[in-house]
Amino acid sequence: MGSNPPRGISSKRNVHKPRRAAFERRVIRFAMFLALPGLLASVILVWFLPWTLESRLLLLGAEAFACLLIGAALHDHIVRPLQTLANVVGALREEDYSFRARLAVPNDALGELSIEVNALADLLAQHRTGAIEATALLQRVVEEVDIPIFAFDPARKLRLVNSAAEKLLQHPSSELLGKAASDLGLQAALTCENETPVNLRFSSEARWLVRRSLFRQNGLPHTLVVLSDVSRALREEERRAWQRLIRVIGHELNNSLAPIKSIAGSLNTRVSAMNLETAERQDFERGLSIIETRAASLNRFLQAYRQLAQMPPPVLRECSIAELVRHVATLETRVAITVQPGPEITLTADPDQLEQMLINLLRNAAEAVLLPTVSAESECKSASSAHRSEPKIALTWKLVEKDMVLTIEDNGPGLMNPANVFVPFYTTKPQGSGIGLVLSRQICEAHGGNLELSNRSEGSGCIVRITLPIGS
Repeated sequence: MGSNPPRGISSKRNVHKPRRAAFERRVIRFAMFLALPGLLASVILVWFLPWTLESRLLLLGAEAFACLLIGAALHDHIVRPLQTLANVVGALREEDYSFRARLAVPNDALGELSIEVNALADLLAQHRTGAIEATALLQRVVEEVDIPIFAFDPARKLRLVNSAAEKLLQHPSSELLGKAASDLGLQAALTCENETPVNLRFSSEARWLVRRSLFRQNGLPHTLVVLSDVSRALREEERRAWQRLIRVIGHELNNSLAPIKSIAGSLNTRVSAMNLETAERQDFERGLSIIETRAASLNRFLQAYRQLAQMPPPVLRECSIAELVRHVATLETRVAITVQPGPEITLTADPDQLEQMLINLLRNAAEAVLLPTVSAESECKSASSAHRSEPKIALTWKLVEKDMVLTIEDNGPGLMNPANVFVPFYTTKPQGSGIGLVLSRQICEAHGGNLELSNRSEGSGCIVRITLPIGS
């Protein structure tokens, strides 16, 4: 069922030639009506003049021709500016702001209209330029921001992703756009409470703070998701808590261990001078010796813990990663370390702390490949039922964008419980303190890097990845 357009609004089929032709015909018609009285008066006056018929017809033909010329000029003067203005408005509708109306002069009806149309075109051009520049700046900022940013449509399909998000998902945007959040492992980021930390399936070790906001595009609501890695901040807070606990416990125990050790030594000296039976003297000496030995052992145990609480900040200077790796590899004599040289890289770091970190990691790898049950600090599985191949440890490094990635790979049993790898003071080594890996990660993060442990995808064993920025 058809319907007429509202009053004052033209339908599309009435905008073009029919209505414009009717206006032009009206202009011609009114011009003819304007000239018709004069022509009639001229015909009457000329007809009664004592001229020949040829002279009369020639004069009337000249008057009619002059009227036609004046009517055509009037038509062109009225219609042509309106056609120009229509072309300018049509170009503005098509977002082409290069056209301008002619005869834009003041104190003239069409001139003032042309001035206003040209001013509107200039204003729209400025707004379009500003919008393009703002969009380009926003895209640039989004790309340069080092935090993952995603935008999802109402169907929870990805519509925008920046370079940091591509790096997180390890795929280019061409492969990510259009996929559902559930397929990308980001469903939890859309369903959790806003500004709460969550674990994402593709990054099990990291904790991400999710910030969500809504915006509209083409009238449809979209969800903007910004992820912030808070794992390091949480670990730093946890480390500070452990350090405060260590300082308090260490202070209290040291205040007790020192007099216990001193009193046990003094009593042992006095017992040797007392007149006691041999068996009785031996019992006293043995008991006091155990007290003194255990007090000394507990004191050494506390001193090892204090390394974690009192590690100094790194003293940065330039060092060659190749020289550092070769030196550390020679310190491990139980297992031959295979060093696969990488590119020549010079780091701005504390070589002493990096050396200590590598020594701890290589010692763990050596114990993993040598012992039937692997070092407890790396929480590895027992290999009693598996055939133990020749112990192998490989060390190499490479350059990935602006980071140096150093890898230590062994063929031990691998990690049994990765969640406990970096738990402070947790160990199943007979003589372990449980701070080696924690201290190593603390050193790595103090240099702006990251330390990761995982099982090998092919065969048994563990892979340690150390990521350090070149200009740290």
